[in-house]
Amino acid sequence: MTSSSRGTGRRLRGAVAHYLGTAIVSGEIAPGERLTGEVASSEALDVSRSAYREAVQVLTAKGLVESRPKAGTRVLPRSRWNMLDPAVLAWAFSGEPDPDFVRDLFELRAIVEPNAARLAAERRDKTDIKTMKDALAAMRRHTLATEAGRAADRDFHDALLRASHNNAVIALSASIVAAVTWTTQFKQRIRALPRDPMPDHVRVFDAIVAGDADAASDAMRVLVDLALEDTRSSM
Repeated sequence: MTSSSRGTGRRLRGAVAHYLGTAIVSGEIAPGERLTGEVASSEALDVSRSAYREAVQVLTAKGLVESRPKAGTRVLPRSRWNMLDPAVLAWAFSGEPDPDFVRDLFELRAIVEPNAARLAAERRDKTDIKTMKDALAAMRRHTLATEAGRAADRDFHDALLRASHNNAVIALSASIVAAVTWTTQFKQRIRALPRDPMPDHVRVFDAIVAGDADAASDAMRVLVDLALEDTRSSM
């Protein structure tokens, strides 16, 4: 198989996984329902059986479905889904996300990020500070209305979690940053952001640079709370 055909295969698998994953996460295909058989599904989606089979394997790895001999492939209960997987988060926000799920994400952020900011204030080094400072500069330059600005926002939150120098916290970085990205993008789908979030980020940064753990934690908690209010106003 050539590298070109392998790349095409990955894109097909990804497209089918996105299609099915979005349908499952949105509730179009409900927990307990069985997916159409491999042959019928591959024909309906106009893809090879192998591409469809690989897409189902992707969904299985993320806890969305389970395949059993003779029983076919069924959608698992939401409690089994890996909702913090960045791809699953993307599928959840490709349509109108469940309000309870959005609340859950912000509750997770409220648990993790203020405490990560506290640790960052105590443990950050020069590299951490520079990475956060550069990210803030890019956020200010591009604004969160642009992809470049949202990428900088991702970089800021990622750098903050890494500045905790706690490997367990850092392991959550991809999930937390994905949650930040999708909620920020979701808030702007109908209208511009209701306020400028830059001052909230700057207060967190300044407290971390100053080594003030309490102030860093408090500032991050306010940032998350205000982000939740903005998100609720757009739902």
